[in-house]
Amino acid sequence: MGASGRLLRAVIMGAPGSGKGTVSSRITKHFELKHLSSGDLLRNNILRGTGFPRTLPQAEALDRVYQIDTVINLNVPFEVIKQRLTARWIHPSSGRVYNIEFNPPKTVGIDDLTGEPLVQREDDRPETVVKRLKAYEAQTEPVLEYYRKKGVLETFSGTETNKIWPYVYAFLQTKVPQVNQKASVTP
Repeated sequence: MGASGRLLRAVIMGAPGSGKGTVSSRITKHFELKHLSSGDLLRNNILRGTGFPRTLPQAEALDRVYQIDTVINLNVPFEVIKQRLTARWIHPSSGRVYNIEFNPPKTVGIDDLTGEPLVQREDDRPETVVKRLKAYEAQTEPVLEYYRKKGVLETFSGTETNKIWPYVYAFLQTKVPQVNQKASVTP
């Protein structure tokens, strides 16, 4: 089989908006790992439930089937995530999307082309975001504790994916062969 045949079973955890998707896609780009998102699995009807492992019983059930080698926990401050998730505004009739941080409208709250007001989706409203983040925290704290006790939890803290990534990359280099030796730490 050789070294590249070794399986690394890693779980990536983090609140909504913490950068899990970005980190996952970078991992698959730089390392010989396949990415299975619980969301994708759910959509393919493999797992029934709300995502995996989000609760302690789910984490325990997963352990009975697979030996999890490492759990990568993306620890991004809630305030940062809140800003990130509430930055999206939409022009309903055209579907144009603005982001206060990356591509803001010329005038705050106003569509560039029509001058009509922009709205925020229910999901993107601050109070909804805070509720989701609190629910995530309450649900996953026992899961993180479970993996911490097993000695497989690796927490990476920061406010930007680009600053967290080099540490995740360096950590994974100690665990798996790179798919592309020329691929450096750059995103």
